[in-house]
Amino acid sequence: MSDQAGLTAEDRASKRAKEWTDLTWHVAVFVIVNVVLWSIDIAQGGGLNWAFWPTIGWGIAVAFHVASYGMNVSDLEGRKYQEFLAEERAKDVNNQA
Repeated sequence: MSDQAGLTAEDRASKRAKEWTDLTWHVAVFVIVNVVLWSIDIAQGGGLNWAFWPTIGWGIAVAFHVASYGMNVSDLEGRKYQEFLAEERAKDVNNQA
């Protein structure tokens, strides 16, 4: 069932604002921590040796977070729920006839 069902416009706006804030914090922490990691790696001498590994792994997680926000996954879930519910109700009507 959708998280959006039965929510007021204010509730939905609040949920979207919270999702935006969460995404913003995720990106900000990613950038800050990676700047520190890359600085440590460079300061150790010998160029870049290891800092790119956590950046790649965490970057993939950030990319999925951005994609899920951009696709509005909770809205997609609600639409699919309504679609499947209509299909199941149609099956019930056909089975009763």
